Amino acid sequence: MFNNKGGVGKTTLTCNLASFLATERGKKVIVVDCDPQCNSTQLVLGVEPAAKLYMNARESTSTISDILAPIDTGESDINDDINVLRAVDNRFGVDLIAGDPQFAITEDRLADAWKSLTAMDIEGFRRTSWNSALRAVLNERGYDYAFYDIGPSLGSINRSVLAGCDNFLTPLSSDIFSIIGIRNISNWLSKWINGYTHSWQSIEPGLRSQWLTQFPHIEPPRIGSGYVGYIVQQYITKSYGGNRRATTAYENIRTLVPKQVEESLTPFLPSALQADQEQLNLGDIPHLYSLVPLAQSNAVPISGLTSKDGLVGSQYRQQESYRAMISKVADAFLENMELASAES
Repeated sequence: MFNNKGGVGKTTLTCNLASFLATERGKKVIVVDCDPQCNSTQLVLGVEPAAKLYMNARESTSTISDILAPIDTGESDINDDINVLRAVDNRFGVDLIAGDPQFAITEDRLADAWKSLTAMDIEGFRRTSWNSALRAVLNERGYDYAFYDIGPSLGSINRSVLAGCDNFLTPLSSDIFSIIGIRNISNWLSKWINGYTHSWQSIEPGLRSQWLTQFPHIEPPRIGSGYVGYIVQQYITKSYGGNRRATTAYENIRTLVPKQVEESLTPFLPSALQADQEQLNLGDIPHLYSLVPLAQSNAVPISGLTSKDGLVGSQYRQQESYRAMISKVADAFLENMELASAES
């Protein structure tokens, strides 16, 4: 999930979609919290358990900082002895690699690695490609999907995360700044993917082959043809004749999205999704008002809220409506992922 605009409901969508795929579609899913604000960790575990995780000794649990600890000390490998927080221990039904506030410190180290990469230094490629190495570990453990929650920035952390991802999607809010954010994403992705590719292609072919044999995770990014769609969230509805409809302000913004996605993100589409770009619209989710804070305070996905969590009155109808919408999003996501993976 990526958008460099904050406040688009990225963390809520990431964790709830991951949970739905795990609990309702039978997928083995892990959430990897790469945002130093650790919002996904707090959402899945709850605020108090998350605080205890950071305050107490935690030899039995790996955070994202633990995985990159060797890189922070100047090495080029990750720590692949990873102890995840297990799905059976949270109500989302997903495994979790916890975030870490100290991960922000890694930003400078990864920025230096990028400079080394552009100078065609092997250690720069290895450090920048840390997430490809992590992806290999997660593949070995049999995960169907790994969802990365990243902050709203265009910095070196997010660049290195996306460099190791196969696909990405964009959560959008119903305002003009999300439209601008699409353009920013396009320009930024193009710039660093081209930079990586140029540096890689500039290396003598025999040396490239030798490096790939030694370090198979330094392959060029796959994300360049990995865009699988968008979700528009947090729009306001009003009642017209007993039916809920989106407001005019939302509709005005909503009509701009497909064209902007086509203009800015078509270069990142798998060929299987280029013919029918209506498939990129994975679904729309309205503002959920009290359901979101209620779910957050109980560390439970929205679709899993019960009366014991404080669900009352009209919130049941809201929840049923949400279940239908997240089901549509999940199935559209799975369809697009299947089309995209058929090419890889």
